[in-house]
Amino acid sequence: MEGAAVARDLQALGYGGFPGAASRGTSCPDFRALCGRLAAELATLGALEQQLEEGAEVLSAGDGPDAEEEFLRQLVGLLRELHCPDRALCGGDCAAALREPDAGLRLLRFLCSELQAARLLRLYPSLDPSPVSSPGEGAEEKAGMVQELSLTLQALGLPRPTPGTPASRLLQELHAKISELLPSLPPGSMQPLLSCALDAPRWEALESLSQSLRDQYCSRRCLLLKRLDLTTSAFHWSDRAEAQGEAMKAVLIPIREVLTPESDVSVAHVLAARADLSRLVPATSVAARRGTCCAINKVLMGNVPDRGGRPNELEAPMPSWRDRREDGGGQRPGRQYRGHKKKKK
Repeated sequence: MEGAAVARDLQALGYGGFPGAASRGTSCPDFRALCGRLAAELATLGALEQQLEEGAEVLSAGDGPDAEEEFLRQLVGLLRELHCPDRALCGGDCAAALREPDAGLRLLRFLCSELQAARLLRLYPSLDPSPVSSPGEGAEEKAGMVQELSLTLQALGLPRPTPGTPASRLLQELHAKISELLPSLPPGSMQPLLSCALDAPRWEALESLSQSLRDQYCSRRCLLLKRLDLTTSAFHWSDRAEAQGEAMKAVLIPIREVLTPESDVSVAHVLAARADLSRLVPATSVAARRGTCCAINKVLMGNVPDRGGRPNELEAPMPSWRDRREDGGGQRPGRQYRGHKKKKK
């Protein structure tokens, strides 16, 4: 069952020229070559964060004596970068895990699903939602709904509906197609992140919480965008920037116009989230530091002046006593000058 599903996925992706390789393990050169081609297309589509040098391979599929060990070493890094939910494949002993029955099929199934998602994301900007959208109030919201619907139809392999198709009929076709494909997925792969049932009070509470988070996100994003505007405007104060002012605006304005304070995350994204979305990767992990490590992290700052700001550590100033001056300044001891009084005649 699993082998037939993987064969269908490979055929749909255009990798049907590896008959029998899907059921073999990493010791087979054809299996390593198939995984290498899938990983190479993932890197071409931008699914990998790590930048490869020109001519380098994501997964090497050589025929030498150490080819399998090199392949397994690279495979562990690839699966961790793709956040593979299969803990057995991402563990320390990847070689032993891949020698288990059906482990190679699980690996190919995961790579095929990642490649399908990467292809859909590449097609996302080129989809045109204009054929069924109408101008007027709410046109942007309708365009977004049509775009999401087009992605859903393309992912399921359904044709675009003709104009005038009732929404109920379209939803029935989507439900029938999804029900047909669900049994072919690995068990637990579509487990939702939100597993509890929602009644009317919970729907209202979820919508209220979503609106509060959107308002807070909008407020914080407005602050960050204001700081960005002030920072970019400071670059125009120098004398050198006067000659390059127009060139700087030509670069900054298109980028700044795309940044809006409103959030596009809605309750629908919460309902569509899978359980593996809650798998957090520590910012100090080796996989995360591989993408953020740079030379500036090794620069150590020297001693900096104390900026204060701790009034509880300060003591009240006491008056200082000074010696009397020798030039007669000040008052003589034992006498008080209260002014001269005239004698009575």
